[in-house]
Amino acid sequence: MPETLVKVVLPEMGESVTEGSIVEWRVKVGAWIDAGATLVDVTTDKVDVEVPAPAAGLVTKLAAEEGATVNVGALLAEIDTSATRPDGSATTAPTATTPTATMPTATTPTAPTVVQVATAAPVSNGAHVGGAASHRAQRLAQRRHLDLKNVVGSGPGGMILFADAIDAPVASNGYAAAAAPPPLTQPLPPLATGATATPIKGPANALVGAMEQSLTIPTATSFRTLQVGTLEARRAEFNAALKIAGRPEKISFTHLIAFALVRVAHEFPAIVTSFRRENGVATRVDNGVHIGIAVDTSRKDGSRFLVVPVIKDADGLDFIGFRSAYEALIAKARDGKLGADDLSGASFTLTNPGGIGTVASVPRLTAGQGAILAAGAIAFPPGFVNADPVALKSIGVEKIMTLTSTYDHRVIQGAQSGEYLKRVDELLAGKDGFYESIFASAGLAAPRPAVAASAVATSAAPARVNLAQQPVVATAVTDQHATAPREIESYSEELLRAVAAGMAILSSYRRHGHLAATLDPLGTPPQGDPALDWHNYALTPSVMSAIPASILRTKVAGSTLADVVAELRKTYSSTIAYEVEHIANIQQREWLRDYIETGMHFVQLAPDRARNVLERLTKVESFERFLRKTYIGAKTFSIEGLDVMVPMLEELVTLLAADGVETAVLGMAHRGRL
Repeated sequence: MPETLVKVVLPEMGESVTEGSIVEWRVKVGAWIDAGATLVDVTTDKVDVEVPAPAAGLVTKLAAEEGATVNVGALLAEIDTSATRPDGSATTAPTATTPTATMPTATTPTAPTVVQVATAAPVSNGAHVGGAASHRAQRLAQRRHLDLKNVVGSGPGGMILFADAIDAPVASNGYAAAAAPPPLTQPLPPLATGATATPIKGPANALVGAMEQSLTIPTATSFRTLQVGTLEARRAEFNAALKIAGRPEKISFTHLIAFALVRVAHEFPAIVTSFRRENGVATRVDNGVHIGIAVDTSRKDGSRFLVVPVIKDADGLDFIGFRSAYEALIAKARDGKLGADDLSGASFTLTNPGGIGTVASVPRLTAGQGAILAAGAIAFPPGFVNADPVALKSIGVEKIMTLTSTYDHRVIQGAQSGEYLKRVDELLAGKDGFYESIFASAGLAAPRPAVAASAVATSAAPARVNLAQQPVVATAVTDQHATAPREIESYSEELLRAVAAGMAILSSYRRHGHLAATLDPLGTPPQGDPALDWHNYALTPSVMSAIPASILRTKVAGSTLADVVAELRKTYSSTIAYEVEHIANIQQREWLRDYIETGMHFVQLAPDRARNVLERLTKVESFERFLRKTYIGAKTFSIEGLDVMVPMLEELVTLLAADGVETAVLGMAHRGRL
């Protein structure tokens, strides 16, 4: 005899779905149902499904109540396919009824898992106001920010069903009641003896509100560890170039990191999108690139609080403009002069806990922003912190920094966040002319990138020479495949080549450093010389840091070749130029080298003496103007550009007098000079 009783079970709905909740039965026991008609609505953590009847027949059993949770494969209902369809019988029932009393005890489902929105209050029709909500109604309320506390439930025992929740009003605060923090069921513990409670006011109280609101944002965080050897070296080069040019600006790591974040946000606008719910509809908001900078400030009483001033339309600024806007906001934050407009409109934020040594951070994301980036401390990897930095750099171990991206997972996916951090890493490593554009925005000539070893020029052989037959390795140490640590041997060809390159650079600065000096008061850039650029010697910062300065036979300050190169640039190619290598007398030449490279000729004038020099220069300028006005048309030789020679001659005569010289004769080189 064929089996006529069909058992309907909860079907599989994906590998990660193991159970579902009964939302609503479409039929009741004793009702006829056609094959394919919806038998029951089921909701899971992933999907909402309608379970169809596998065959036509009479429903004889419902195995679970509405709101109950059942496992995949568990019995839902039984259908008798041998029954005859009654005339005029409906195929489905609009409302559910309680399962019949014949339900076996062994299959009785667990109690429904529901959220009590408010205390149920009976009404005249037997339903309840603000009763328990079905799983599907809860999900609808959370998605649309609905207020269910005044909804009349039509389900069993006043349960609020999906159909009831559709017409529910939007919560006045824009968020679903189920999403709000649950009320405290226990009173707060008493304060400890001697403890005091102080109300939080002002900006700190606004931060409290922002942090509590941030709890409603579903976030995820991406981590990326960056090698910052290039960042550190290029920052040092940029600051040295600014100093040589006589400019007061200084560039911090945060300036460069923040500018890279802005550049990449322009390329990947998804990172600055935010989530918003408009009239119950989920909305993605495409914001501009407005970066917030988290600043820890202190009050006069010593208390500290956090403010986040915003650089608006940051992607439209070059680096110097960005730095100026950054510094202006930071100064206003330190002085407590930030306005409301300065603190609003951020589409993403940078915080820098690394400034106090924090390695990595997962900060809170505030509403209205797409992501918050945190820059960790810049340091050598754990285990290498106490090692000799010179030895570490010689084997290619660089300092690292951990950068995290905490993003709103409703509008930004993990792959997008990861690609964003990858691109930031590339720019900070110097890709696509990142640092060259920074130098250009400041009106400075960027050191040229490394060239092939065959194009290396030295002062000993200033023309390009072909080194293809020599075993020169032009790749950076950090670009080579990682190998087991090795000791630096005395005959290392790599270090010998680096020493030779260091000696060539030293000789080039002594001979040709004046060609790169900034001497034109009108700002004409110097012509320079390729032999002065260490990039042209196939050197890397790591190798340069491994060469001790003591073997280079120079008096400039510094302990390594990297330090010496920076000092040579400041000594020979700043605003004073020296050209002494043509002097044939070796004693005179070495004496001049010592004075130039040790800086012994630089004497800090006492305040009174400095005022005397200024007065003398003022008199020179006044006398020059007098001559121009008095002897119009007369042939004279102007002292313009040589006015500093007057206090220099005065100092020379004073020194002669101190040495006992009684008479000094000054010979003029041209007739007619006054």
